[in-house]
Amino acid sequence: MKYLIAGLGNIGDAYAHTRHNIGFDILDALAGVSNISFLDKRYGFIAEMKHRGRGYWLLKPSTYVNLSGNAVRYWLQKLKIPRENLLVVVDDLALPFGTLRLRGKGGDAGHNGLTHISAILGTNAYARLRFGIGNDYHPGQQVDYVLGEWDENEKKLLPERIEMAGEIIKSFGILGVERTMNIYNNR
Repeated sequence: MKYLIAGLGNIGDAYAHTRHNIGFDILDALAGVSNISFLDKRYGFIAEMKHRGRGYWLLKPSTYVNLSGNAVRYWLQKLKIPRENLLVVVDDLALPFGTLRLRGKGGDAGHNGLTHISAILGTNAYARLRFGIGNDYHPGQQVDYVLGEWDENEKKLLPERIEMAGEIIKSFGILGVERTMNIYNNR
């Protein structure tokens, strides 16, 4: 079985380790503990991770968040991975910091990356793992907040939440979306 895990973020040093790049950071952490490296390929950086007989293709699109659908469609087709085996990892303003919420399908909740992926795939029936970044910003400051760095307290808590996100990703391939949701969505 093969799975495509697309962690959304923006390329470039200006965006590194910002709230909007949590998808990249989660995949980087998974690659790190698995001793694998990303290769710069078409539409993104890709790495193959093996876990319990499954192949997880980790994708960090180089298309910027708002055009992520191009990379996701390309790699699904190239690797011949069915849409049911796609998991998109994104930041979510509507969830408190560190909350992890897995869903088998759904709306975009105002996330431009999910909007583009749904438009390109022609459906919103694909799994997504939302990482809560909170919404502690003043009116008109949403962009600065999303593209900003974590505060000191969040930085202390991030490693454990990122590790939990990695466990959810591996469970998605082993147990499937429904069982994984039942185990992890309230933790």
